[in-house]
Amino acid sequence: MKRRSFISSLALGTGAMSVSPIFASTSMASFPEVKISENGKTLEADVVIAGGGMGGCAAAFAALRNGLSVILTEETDWIGGQLTQQAVPPDEHVWIETHGATALYREFRNKVREYYRAHYPLTDEARSREHLNPGDGAVSRLCHEPKVALAVLQQMFAPYESARKIVILLDHQVQNANSDGKKVSAIGAKSLQNGVEVQLLAPYFIDATELGDLLPLTDTAYVTGTESKAQTGELHAPEIGDPENNQAFTVCFAMDYVKGEDWTIPKPYQYDFWKSYVPDLRHPWPGSMLALHYSNPQTLQPKMLGFHPEGLPTGDLLNLWLYRRIFNRHNCDPGFYAGDISLVNWPQNDYIPGNLIDVSQETFAQHVEGGKQLSLSLLYWLQTEAPRPDGGMGWSGLRLRPDVVGTSDGLAKYPYVRESRRIKALFTVLEEHVGKEQREMVTGKEGEELKSAEFFDSVGIGYYHIDLHPSSNGDNYIDFPSLPFQIPLGALIPEKMENLLPANKNIGTTHITNGCYRLHPVEWSIGEAVGMLIAFAKGKGVMPKTVREDKGLLKDFQSLIREQGIETHWPG
Repeated sequence: MKRRSFISSLALGTGAMSVSPIFASTSMASFPEVKISENGKTLEADVVIAGGGMGGCAAAFAALRNGLSVILTEETDWIGGQLTQQAVPPDEHVWIETHGATALYREFRNKVREYYRAHYPLTDEARSREHLNPGDGAVSRLCHEPKVALAVLQQMFAPYESARKIVILLDHQVQNANSDGKKVSAIGAKSLQNGVEVQLLAPYFIDATELGDLLPLTDTAYVTGTESKAQTGELHAPEIGDPENNQAFTVCFAMDYVKGEDWTIPKPYQYDFWKSYVPDLRHPWPGSMLALHYSNPQTLQPKMLGFHPEGLPTGDLLNLWLYRRIFNRHNCDPGFYAGDISLVNWPQNDYIPGNLIDVSQETFAQHVEGGKQLSLSLLYWLQTEAPRPDGGMGWSGLRLRPDVVGTSDGLAKYPYVRESRRIKALFTVLEEHVGKEQREMVTGKEGEELKSAEFFDSVGIGYYHIDLHPSSNGDNYIDFPSLPFQIPLGALIPEKMENLLPANKNIGTTHITNGCYRLHPVEWSIGEAVGMLIAFAKGKGVMPKTVREDKGLLKDFQSLIREQGIETHWPG
């Protein structure tokens, strides 16, 4: 079958997307395959994506449905990033079921619910809920198990993999790159299973790694840590910037509770250290990390938390067990589950003492091990020393669930990373664009009239409050209101590099605005926009930068992404 031109595929518009936003508007048979050399050591596609997280997956889906072939590398053996290998239920806004995310992201969410309905012995009441929340966790309208998100993503990729439109290289870490400072021609990725390196060729590359790993390898200009108030004019920026001051990361884990049984783990070798560890922050932390307290993110005053693994009331205190519960046993037939499953991503296991960006491999490994030890120490403390309502200590029935996170040690496959290297972009999103208080100062408006900045080049929308966790060089929480915002195309395009684009937390934000652009649906929206940008630019024979600079091209591109289910403006 003769392949349709890219232009003719665009003309199909919304009708082509009426069945599903996963598939392309051109015939599947007309798509190019990934080219693989006879020895399997050289692969070539239209686009190479480093990093199989949410942004990487979304970019791949967008590129595939618009007729491009894709190579996707992933450092672990699970795609899905925050949702799967890092085991974090989606942090979302209150409008997520109807708007404020792409059509494809909402389809993914619906497929998660369909998976539970198809495979789990849900009660009739749970099955009938339109907006089923498997865990009924407080943090999200869709708290669910990491492996279910993985299964859904694998199903969504399955036809493309079968047709060899995409090759997914799991357990592959990017090692090197060929770049002249303006264009990347190839990257090398090494198998972490057998050490074999493959060469990946493409006209376009996407950095969707969790820490922006391609940026230093390709000599793409980037920034890290905090900018100073003098640099950005941001209300909440420090007086002196610090490139090594990055947010805490967290090694998450899942656990359930089996009443009457003893699942106490061996005492972690760093337990005594973490039991006495008090973070050294400019605004004091209220004591040891291993305790049911933390700093109120808005006021920084000490705040108590509750804990009861049977889900019983904890007074007026937030029950941490329910906060990120990823499966509620009461959603299934009685007796099927011994207890709920809860995901631990709490203030108590945020790793504060060190930074993962631009450090040696040895230092990186030391900090990750420290994060693992902190999480295991927290579990051991909960099992042996946490105060119970009956006056006793410890809940020995708390059981680590390695099967839920797909590892032998019971800890997530990769640290939950909140901050990355960030490109020096054509446009940088500042607090004055999205922060509620500074917007009031800049615009003189408040109430219903107050809105975030309108970007002429918007390619998506999102919302989350600005949420910065304690940092490696002494900041406590920085947490304050933002406004529903747009994603500007200029923040997705590096200043000088022409064919490398970001699709994770590495876009043109500051340390401050990263705090609201880093969450699950926003990362997905960024990735989807980037995948479509490459398809559009390639079809027009121009560079991504030109799409933003040319008013006609920009208008056509924004029309295209809206036709394919990407919102560019908030309603109203």
